[in-house]
Amino acid sequence: MEERMNNSKDKLNKVTPSKPTWQVWWRLLRPHTLTASFVPVFLGTMLALQSHTLHFGLFMAMMIASILIQSATNMFNEYYDFKRGLDHAGSVGIGGAIVRDGVSAKTVLNLAFIFFGIAILLGVYICILTTWWIAVIGSICMAAGYFYTGGPHPIAYTPFGEIAAGVFMGLILVLLSFFIQTGVITFESILVSIPISILVGGILMANNIRDLEGDKEKGRKTLAILLGHDKAVALLEWMFIVSYLWVVALIITIDLSLWLLLIILSIPKAFKAIRLFEGKTQAAQMMPAMQATAQMHTQFGLLMAIGLLLAYFI
Repeated sequence: MEERMNNSKDKLNKVTPSKPTWQVWWRLLRPHTLTASFVPVFLGTMLALQSHTLHFGLFMAMMIASILIQSATNMFNEYYDFKRGLDHAGSVGIGGAIVRDGVSAKTVLNLAFIFFGIAILLGVYICILTTWWIAVIGSICMAAGYFYTGGPHPIAYTPFGEIAAGVFMGLILVLLSFFIQTGVITFESILVSIPISILVGGILMANNIRDLEGDKEKGRKTLAILLGHDKAVALLEWMFIVSYLWVVALIITIDLSLWLLLIILSIPKAFKAIRLFEGKTQAAQMMPAMQATAQMHTQFGLLMAIGLLLAYFI
């Protein structure tokens, strides 16, 4: 009898989640990651500006569509990790809309598909002004976003996550942004896209280093798990080094503007990211390192784009 009374009190005292505020929806987008879609589009467009007049409508459509696709990918991640029992209220690095803020999992999934729908409409606009082959590439990118954590064999559970991120959120975004402005893909545009592709993969590597122990318990086989903490951090460091050296090599070999050397201003952030990973074992301890890696990618990419912009005007 007493136990029933206590259970009744517990039910009465249980707090019903309040209506989600705009901050909840904002966190669900994981805004600190969205520069991974903004930067490649901006870079590809600034490269196109060297030889073609900017079409602002195409630029904005590409920018918004890319951000929507990445936001949807983040929501799919939130939804499927919750469904598989991987996320909980104490999980680090998640939006937490479902496990902490009481948002329905179905609502998160539906919102992701709505974002995909809006991105498709923007894609139609881009195709009308360019070519319908863009629709094929865009569909492949959206499929990659979904299957990163969705489907029976998620990419996020394999050692190929960094490669997928680099290809779809780096190489393809830069080249698509360049192509819709110029109508061509050049060897130079491919070369320029490489360092930012490496650094997009670096963001995911940093994320997987942070989550290494938890992912290992959940049965994932990420590259960070296969390498171990120290070797994974060493690989991340080499990803940074190769990105800087690549740009220097482009300046020397294909006569890119010296303004691209502005990227050296991002070196302190790269050093900070590596230093913050060293000697850390807990996910929460490595959050600053993961954030520094994302910030380094942002600074590097924006400085490259600004260098190209300065080369155009000066």
